[in-house]
Amino acid sequence: MVVLATSISSAKINPETVQDMHKVTLVSPENGSYTVSPELPKDGMVAAGTELTVEATPADGYSLDVIYYTFKGGMWGTTSVENFTPTMKVTVDKDMSVGATFVENDLVDNINVTQDVVYAQPGVKPLKYDVYSPKGAKDLPLAIIVHGGGWSSNNEDIMRGLARELIKGGKYVVYSIDYRWVGPLDGDKEPNAMHQLIEDVFGAIAHIQEHAAEYGGDPTQIAITGDSAGGHLSASAAILGPMIGDGGFGKANGVYEYMPSYMPKGKTIDAVKNEITEAIKVVAPSYGPFNASDFKQFMPEVKQAYFDAVSPAMHVPNVADRAIPHFIVRGTEDPLIPNEMIQGYVELLKENGQTVEYLQVDGAGHAFFDWKPDAQTRATFAKYGVPYAAEMKSFFDSVLY
Repeated sequence: MVVLATSISSAKINPETVQDMHKVTLVSPENGSYTVSPELPKDGMVAAGTELTVEATPADGYSLDVIYYTFKGGMWGTTSVENFTPTMKVTVDKDMSVGATFVENDLVDNINVTQDVVYAQPGVKPLKYDVYSPKGAKDLPLAIIVHGGGWSSNNEDIMRGLARELIKGGKYVVYSIDYRWVGPLDGDKEPNAMHQLIEDVFGAIAHIQEHAAEYGGDPTQIAITGDSAGGHLSASAAILGPMIGDGGFGKANGVYEYMPSYMPKGKTIDAVKNEITEAIKVVAPSYGPFNASDFKQFMPEVKQAYFDAVSPAMHVPNVADRAIPHFIVRGTEDPLIPNEMIQGYVELLKENGQTVEYLQVDGAGHAFFDWKPDAQTRATFAKYGVPYAAEMKSFFDSVLY
Protein backbone atom coordinates (compact mmCIF):
# COMPACT_ATOMS: atom_id res chain seq x y z
CA MET A 1 0.00 0.00 0.00
CA VAL A 2 1.22 3.50 -0.83
CA VAL A 3 -0.15 6.28 1.35
CA LEU A 4 -0.04 9.82 -0.01
CA ALA A 5 0.07 12.67 2.46
CA THR A 6 -0.52 16.46 2.56
CA SER A 7 -0.64 18.77 -0.43
CA ILE A 8 1.78 19.58 -3.24
CA SER A 9 1.40 23.26 -2.40
CA SER A 10 3.42 22.77 0.79
CA ALA A 11 6.43 21.41 -1.11
CA LYS A 12 9.85 22.91 -0.84
CA ILE A 13 10.35 24.24 -4.37
CA ASN A 14 13.37 25.85 -5.91
CA PRO A 15 11.89 28.91 -7.66
CA GLU A 16 14.57 28.84 -10.35
CA THR A 17 13.39 25.42 -11.58
CA VAL A 18 9.66 25.54 -10.85
CA GLN A 19 8.81 25.93 -14.53
CA ASP A 20 10.16 22.43 -15.22
CA MET A 21 7.90 19.47 -14.52
CA HIS A 22 8.85 15.82 -14.07
CA LYS A 23 6.86 12.59 -13.89
CA VAL A 24 7.07 10.76 -10.54
CA THR A 25 5.77 7.19 -10.59
CA LEU A 26 5.08 5.34 -7.34
CA VAL A 27 5.94 1.65 -7.37
CA SER A 28 3.46 -0.54 -5.53
CA PRO A 29 5.26 -2.16 -2.57
CA GLU A 30 5.02 -5.71 -1.25
CA ASN A 31 5.23 -6.75 2.40
CA GLY A 32 5.02 -3.18 3.68
CA SER A 33 3.91 0.34 2.86
CA TYR A 34 5.35 3.79 2.39
CA THR A 35 4.08 7.34 2.51
CA VAL A 36 5.05 10.20 0.23
CA SER A 37 4.59 13.79 1.23
CA PRO A 38 3.63 16.23 -0.08
CA GLU A 39 0.86 14.46 -1.95
CA LEU A 40 1.45 13.94 -5.64
CA PRO A 41 -1.11 15.10 -8.21
CA LYS A 42 -3.04 12.36 -9.98
CA ASP A 43 -0.97 12.68 -13.14
CA GLY A 44 2.27 12.41 -11.16
CA MET A 45 3.68 15.61 -12.67
CA VAL A 46 5.80 17.43 -10.08
CA ALA A 47 7.67 20.73 -10.28
CA ALA A 48 11.43 20.43 -10.50
CA GLY A 49 13.05 21.21 -7.16
CA THR A 50 10.20 19.68 -5.14
CA GLU A 51 11.49 17.83 -2.10
CA LEU A 52 9.59 14.64 -1.34
CA THR A 53 9.75 12.84 1.98
CA VAL A 54 9.35 9.07 1.73
CA GLU A 55 8.72 7.06 4.90
CA ALA A 56 8.56 3.25 4.86
CA THR A 57 6.89 0.83 7.27
CA PRO A 58 7.38 -2.95 6.98
CA ALA A 59 4.55 -5.41 7.46
CA ASP A 60 4.63 -7.89 10.35
CA GLY A 61 7.42 -10.40 9.81
CA TYR A 62 9.38 -8.11 7.50
CA SER A 63 12.14 -5.51 7.73
CA LEU A 64 13.01 -2.57 5.51
CA ASP A 65 15.47 -3.38 2.74
CA VAL A 66 15.63 0.03 1.09
CA ILE A 67 13.76 3.16 0.06
CA TYR A 68 14.79 4.10 -3.45
CA TYR A 69 14.21 6.08 -6.58
CA THR A 70 15.24 5.08 -10.08
CA PHE A 71 15.75 7.02 -13.28
CA LYS A 72 16.86 6.31 -16.83
CA GLY A 73 20.58 6.57 -17.43
CA GLY A 74 23.87 5.00 -16.43
CA MET A 75 25.77 2.03 -17.81
CA TRP A 76 22.86 -0.41 -17.56
CA GLY A 77 20.09 1.93 -18.72
CA THR A 78 18.56 2.50 -15.28
CA THR A 79 20.18 3.89 -12.14
CA SER A 80 18.93 3.45 -8.57
CA VAL A 81 19.59 5.73 -5.61
CA GLU A 82 19.02 3.87 -2.35
CA ASN A 83 18.54 4.75 1.31
CA PHE A 84 18.66 2.19 4.13
CA THR A 85 16.86 4.17 6.84
CA PRO A 86 13.04 4.45 7.21
CA THR A 87 12.96 8.04 5.88
CA MET A 88 14.41 9.38 2.62
CA LYS A 89 14.41 12.87 1.16
CA VAL A 90 14.14 12.97 -2.64
CA THR A 91 14.56 16.14 -4.69
CA VAL A 92 12.73 15.86 -7.99
CA ASP A 93 15.05 16.87 -10.82
CA LYS A 94 14.13 14.30 -13.48
CA ASP A 95 11.48 11.71 -14.32
CA MET A 96 11.73 8.99 -11.69
CA SER A 97 10.10 6.04 -9.98
CA VAL A 98 9.91 5.92 -6.17
CA GLY A 99 9.44 2.84 -4.03
CA ALA A 100 10.44 0.71 -1.05
CA THR A 101 11.36 -2.95 -0.69
CA PHE A 102 11.16 -5.23 2.33
CA VAL A 103 12.75 -8.57 3.26
CA GLU A 104 11.83 -11.36 5.63
CA ASN A 105 12.94 -10.80 9.24
CA ASP A 106 14.86 -14.07 9.33
CA LEU A 107 17.30 -12.66 6.76
CA VAL A 108 18.35 -9.81 9.03
CA ASP A 109 17.27 -10.54 12.62
CA ASN A 110 20.41 -12.36 13.72
CA ILE A 111 23.03 -10.16 12.10
CA ASN A 112 24.65 -6.82 12.79
CA VAL A 113 25.13 -4.64 9.71
CA THR A 114 27.79 -1.93 9.69
CA GLN A 115 27.62 0.20 6.56
CA ASP A 116 30.06 2.52 4.85
CA VAL A 117 33.32 1.72 6.62
CA VAL A 118 35.83 3.92 4.78
CA TYR A 119 39.12 2.13 4.21
CA ALA A 120 40.91 4.56 1.86
CA GLN A 121 40.45 7.63 -0.32
CA PRO A 122 43.11 7.64 -3.03
CA GLY A 123 40.95 9.86 -5.24
CA VAL A 124 37.70 11.82 -5.11
CA LYS A 125 35.56 8.91 -3.99
CA PRO A 126 35.86 7.50 -0.45
CA LEU A 127 36.32 3.74 -0.73
CA LYS A 128 34.00 1.79 1.57
CA TYR A 129 32.84 -1.61 2.64
CA ASP A 130 29.83 -2.97 4.51
CA VAL A 131 30.07 -5.64 7.21
CA TYR A 132 27.49 -8.35 7.91
CA SER A 133 28.36 -10.07 11.18
CA PRO A 134 26.40 -12.80 12.96
CA LYS A 135 25.37 -11.71 16.44
CA GLY A 136 27.84 -13.15 18.92
CA ALA A 137 30.42 -13.89 16.20
CA LYS A 138 33.89 -14.91 17.37
CA ASP A 139 36.86 -15.99 15.27
CA LEU A 140 34.76 -16.76 12.20
CA PRO A 141 36.25 -16.99 8.69
CA LEU A 142 35.74 -13.95 6.48
CA ALA A 143 33.80 -13.97 3.20
CA ILE A 144 34.65 -10.93 1.07
CA ILE A 145 32.49 -9.90 -1.91
CA VAL A 146 33.69 -7.71 -4.80
CA HIS A 147 30.85 -6.23 -6.87
CA GLY A 148 30.68 -6.15 -10.65
CA GLY A 149 29.56 -3.50 -13.12
CA GLY A 150 32.10 -3.40 -15.93
CA TRP A 151 34.76 -1.96 -13.58
CA SER A 152 32.85 1.29 -14.11
CA SER A 153 29.54 1.22 -12.21
CA ASN A 154 27.74 -0.02 -9.08
CA ASN A 155 28.98 -0.12 -5.50
CA GLU A 156 29.01 -2.50 -2.55
CA ASP A 157 25.24 -2.18 -1.98
CA ILE A 158 24.42 -4.29 -5.03
CA MET A 159 25.85 -7.37 -3.31
CA ARG A 160 23.72 -7.19 -0.15
CA GLY A 161 21.49 -10.04 -1.29
CA LEU A 162 24.49 -12.34 -1.69
CA ALA A 163 25.88 -11.12 1.64
CA ARG A 164 22.64 -12.07 3.41
CA GLU A 165 22.78 -15.53 1.83
CA LEU A 166 26.43 -16.18 2.73
CA ILE A 167 25.83 -15.22 6.36
CA LYS A 168 23.01 -17.76 6.77
CA GLY A 169 23.98 -20.29 9.41
CA GLY A 170 26.26 -17.83 11.17
CA LYS A 171 29.53 -19.35 9.92
CA TYR A 172 31.07 -16.26 8.24
CA VAL A 173 31.59 -12.56 8.78
CA VAL A 174 30.73 -11.15 5.36
CA TYR A 175 32.16 -8.01 3.77
CA SER A 176 30.99 -6.26 0.60
CA ILE A 177 33.62 -3.87 -0.77
CA ASP A 178 33.77 -0.97 -3.23
CA TYR A 179 36.68 0.26 -5.35
CA ARG A 180 37.56 2.99 -7.84
CA TRP A 181 36.08 2.88 -11.33
CA VAL A 182 38.32 2.77 -14.39
CA GLY A 183 38.94 5.93 -16.38
CA PRO A 184 37.66 9.33 -15.22
CA LEU A 185 34.26 8.08 -14.03
CA ASP A 186 34.90 8.85 -10.34
CA GLY A 187 35.77 12.44 -11.17
CA ASP A 188 39.50 11.98 -10.60
CA LYS A 189 41.78 14.28 -12.60
CA GLU A 190 43.97 11.36 -13.60
CA PRO A 191 42.04 8.43 -15.09
CA ASN A 192 42.15 5.27 -12.98
CA ALA A 193 43.92 2.27 -14.47
CA MET A 194 42.98 -1.40 -14.04
CA HIS A 195 45.85 -2.18 -11.68
CA GLN A 196 44.65 0.55 -9.31
CA LEU A 197 41.32 -1.22 -8.91
CA ILE A 198 43.21 -4.36 -7.92
CA GLU A 199 45.24 -2.26 -5.48
CA ASP A 200 41.95 -1.07 -3.97
CA VAL A 201 40.83 -4.66 -3.44
CA PHE A 202 44.14 -5.47 -1.74
CA GLY A 203 43.77 -2.29 0.34
CA ALA A 204 40.28 -3.29 1.43
CA ILE A 205 41.51 -6.73 2.43
CA ALA A 206 44.37 -5.23 4.45
CA HIS A 207 41.93 -2.94 6.28
CA ILE A 208 39.47 -5.78 6.82
CA GLN A 209 42.20 -7.98 8.29
CA GLU A 210 43.34 -5.18 10.59
CA HIS A 211 39.82 -4.73 12.01
CA ALA A 212 38.41 -8.26 11.65
CA ALA A 213 38.33 -8.98 15.38
CA GLU A 214 36.02 -6.00 15.95
CA TYR A 215 33.32 -7.88 14.03
CA GLY A 216 34.11 -11.37 15.31
CA GLY A 217 36.26 -12.42 12.35
CA ASP A 218 39.48 -14.37 11.90
CA PRO A 219 41.80 -12.39 9.58
CA THR A 220 43.80 -15.49 8.66
CA GLN A 221 40.87 -17.35 7.05
CA ILE A 222 39.40 -15.66 3.97
CA ALA A 223 37.06 -16.73 1.20
CA ILE A 224 36.64 -14.17 -1.57
CA THR A 225 34.06 -13.92 -4.33
CA GLY A 226 32.91 -11.46 -6.94
CA ASP A 227 30.73 -11.38 -10.02
CA SER A 228 31.43 -10.18 -13.57
CA ALA A 229 34.12 -7.48 -13.25
CA GLY A 230 34.20 -8.48 -9.59
CA GLY A 231 34.91 -12.02 -10.76
CA HIS A 232 38.10 -10.75 -12.36
CA LEU A 233 38.98 -8.65 -9.30
CA SER A 234 38.32 -11.45 -6.80
CA ALA A 235 40.40 -13.89 -8.85
CA SER A 236 43.11 -11.23 -9.00
CA ALA A 237 43.06 -10.93 -5.21
CA ALA A 238 43.38 -14.69 -4.83
CA ILE A 239 46.03 -15.25 -7.51
CA LEU A 240 48.11 -12.07 -7.64
CA GLY A 241 48.89 -11.64 -3.94
CA PRO A 242 52.58 -12.54 -4.42
CA MET A 243 52.86 -9.48 -6.70
CA ILE A 244 52.10 -7.05 -3.85
CA GLY A 245 55.05 -4.71 -3.44
CA ASP A 246 56.32 -1.14 -3.51
CA GLY A 247 58.35 -1.33 -6.73
CA GLY A 248 55.71 0.44 -8.82
CA PHE A 249 53.47 -0.86 -11.56
CA GLY A 250 55.21 -0.68 -14.92
CA LYS A 251 57.33 2.33 -13.99
CA ALA A 252 60.50 0.26 -14.21
CA ASN A 253 60.95 -2.17 -17.06
CA GLY A 254 59.48 -5.54 -16.18
CA VAL A 255 58.42 -4.52 -12.66
CA TYR A 256 54.70 -4.84 -11.92
CA GLU A 257 53.92 -4.69 -8.21
CA TYR A 258 50.63 -3.85 -6.51
CA MET A 259 50.71 -1.24 -3.74
CA PRO A 260 47.51 -1.63 -1.66
CA SER A 261 45.53 1.60 -1.45
CA TYR A 262 45.45 1.10 2.32
CA MET A 263 48.46 0.09 4.40
CA PRO A 264 48.16 -0.65 8.13
CA LYS A 265 50.42 1.55 10.23
CA GLY A 266 53.61 -0.10 11.32
CA LYS A 267 53.46 -2.95 8.82
CA THR A 268 55.90 -3.50 6.00
CA ILE A 269 54.74 -4.18 2.47
CA ASP A 270 56.20 -7.69 2.74
CA ALA A 271 54.18 -8.36 5.88
CA VAL A 272 50.97 -7.22 4.19
CA LYS A 273 51.77 -9.29 1.10
CA ASN A 274 52.33 -12.42 3.17
CA GLU A 275 49.27 -11.90 5.35
CA ILE A 276 46.93 -11.42 2.38
CA THR A 277 48.43 -14.22 0.28
CA GLU A 278 48.37 -16.73 3.12
CA ALA A 279 44.89 -15.78 4.36
CA ILE A 280 42.98 -16.22 1.08
CA LYS A 281 42.14 -19.90 1.13
CA VAL A 282 39.37 -20.15 -1.49
CA VAL A 283 37.85 -18.05 -4.28
CA ALA A 284 34.52 -17.99 -6.14
CA PRO A 285 34.89 -15.71 -9.20
CA SER A 286 31.47 -15.76 -10.86
CA TYR A 287 30.93 -15.24 -14.61
CA GLY A 288 33.95 -12.98 -15.05
CA PRO A 289 36.92 -12.69 -17.43
CA PHE A 290 40.33 -13.86 -16.26
CA ASN A 291 42.58 -12.73 -19.09
CA ALA A 292 43.11 -9.09 -20.03
CA SER A 293 42.76 -9.95 -23.70
CA ASP A 294 39.05 -10.31 -22.92
CA PHE A 295 38.68 -6.72 -21.69
CA LYS A 296 41.34 -4.66 -23.47
CA GLN A 297 38.86 -1.81 -24.02
CA PHE A 298 39.18 -0.98 -20.34
CA MET A 299 42.97 -0.99 -20.35
CA PRO A 300 45.00 2.23 -20.11
CA GLU A 301 48.13 0.80 -21.79
CA VAL A 302 48.93 -1.34 -24.77
CA LYS A 303 52.03 -3.14 -23.51
CA GLN A 304 51.52 -6.87 -23.40
CA ALA A 305 53.37 -6.99 -20.08
CA TYR A 306 50.69 -4.78 -18.53
CA PHE A 307 47.92 -7.02 -19.88
CA ASP A 308 49.67 -10.04 -18.44
CA ALA A 309 50.20 -8.39 -15.05
CA VAL A 310 46.46 -7.80 -14.49
CA SER A 311 45.45 -11.24 -15.78
CA PRO A 312 44.92 -13.95 -13.15
CA ALA A 313 45.10 -16.53 -15.94
CA MET A 314 48.77 -15.64 -16.51
CA HIS A 315 49.76 -16.35 -12.89
CA VAL A 316 47.93 -19.51 -11.80
CA PRO A 317 50.21 -21.23 -9.25
CA ASN A 318 50.88 -24.92 -9.15
CA VAL A 319 49.02 -26.55 -6.28
CA ALA A 320 52.36 -27.71 -4.86
CA ASP A 321 53.27 -24.06 -4.35
CA ARG A 322 49.90 -22.67 -3.28
CA ALA A 323 46.43 -24.19 -3.28
CA ILE A 324 43.63 -21.85 -4.37
CA PRO A 325 40.39 -23.88 -4.74
CA HIS A 326 37.97 -22.26 -7.20
CA PHE A 327 34.17 -22.33 -7.36
CA ILE A 328 32.90 -20.80 -10.61
CA VAL A 329 29.37 -20.35 -11.95
CA ARG A 330 28.10 -19.01 -15.26
CA GLY A 331 24.60 -18.80 -16.72
CA THR A 332 24.05 -20.74 -19.94
CA GLU A 333 22.25 -17.70 -21.40
CA ASP A 334 24.95 -15.17 -20.41
CA PRO A 335 25.39 -12.84 -23.43
CA LEU A 336 28.56 -11.20 -22.09
CA ILE A 337 30.74 -14.05 -20.83
CA PRO A 338 30.85 -17.07 -23.19
CA ASN A 339 31.59 -20.54 -21.88
CA GLU A 340 34.92 -20.56 -23.73
CA MET A 341 36.15 -17.62 -21.66
CA ILE A 342 35.55 -19.55 -18.44
CA GLN A 343 36.56 -22.96 -19.76
CA GLY A 344 40.04 -21.81 -20.71
CA TYR A 345 40.68 -20.63 -17.15
CA VAL A 346 39.25 -23.84 -15.72
CA GLU A 347 41.65 -25.88 -17.84
CA LEU A 348 44.60 -23.77 -16.65
CA LEU A 349 43.59 -24.42 -13.05
CA LYS A 350 43.31 -28.15 -13.65
CA GLU A 351 46.67 -28.25 -15.44
CA ASN A 352 48.21 -26.80 -12.29
CA GLY A 353 46.50 -29.30 -10.03
CA GLN A 354 44.09 -26.78 -8.51
CA THR A 355 40.69 -27.87 -7.26
CA VAL A 356 37.96 -26.30 -9.37
CA GLU A 357 34.20 -26.74 -9.51
CA TYR A 358 32.60 -25.13 -12.58
CA LEU A 359 28.80 -25.06 -12.75
CA GLN A 360 26.78 -23.79 -15.69
CA VAL A 361 23.42 -22.51 -14.49
CA ASP A 362 20.75 -23.61 -16.93
CA GLY A 363 18.66 -20.70 -18.22
CA ALA A 364 20.46 -17.99 -16.26
CA GLY A 365 21.80 -14.81 -17.88
CA HIS A 366 24.39 -12.39 -16.57
CA ALA A 367 24.59 -10.80 -13.09
CA PHE A 368 22.17 -13.12 -11.26
CA PHE A 369 23.96 -12.45 -7.96
CA ASP A 370 22.99 -8.75 -8.14
CA TRP A 371 20.36 -7.32 -5.79
CA LYS A 372 18.48 -4.22 -6.89
CA PRO A 373 15.06 -2.94 -5.81
CA ASP A 374 13.31 -3.60 -9.12
CA ALA A 375 11.08 -6.67 -9.17
CA GLN A 376 12.82 -8.39 -12.09
CA THR A 377 16.28 -8.28 -10.50
CA ARG A 378 14.93 -9.54 -7.18
CA ALA A 379 13.06 -12.37 -8.89
CA THR A 380 16.19 -13.38 -10.80
CA PHE A 381 18.18 -13.39 -7.57
CA ALA A 382 15.53 -15.56 -5.88
CA LYS A 383 15.55 -18.04 -8.79
CA TYR A 384 19.30 -18.32 -9.37
CA GLY A 385 21.22 -16.28 -6.81
CA VAL A 386 19.79 -17.92 -3.70
CA PRO A 387 20.42 -21.58 -4.64
CA TYR A 388 23.86 -20.94 -6.12
CA ALA A 389 24.88 -18.81 -3.15
CA ALA A 390 24.12 -21.90 -1.08
CA GLU A 391 26.33 -23.97 -3.40
CA MET A 392 29.09 -21.38 -3.05
CA LYS A 393 28.82 -21.36 0.73
CA SER A 394 28.97 -25.16 0.79
CA PHE A 395 32.18 -25.01 -1.25
CA PHE A 396 33.64 -22.46 1.15
CA ASP A 397 32.68 -24.73 4.04
CA SER A 398 34.53 -27.65 2.45
CA VAL A 399 37.74 -25.62 2.53
CA LEU A 400 37.39 -23.57 5.73
CA TYR A 401 35.49 -26.00 7.99
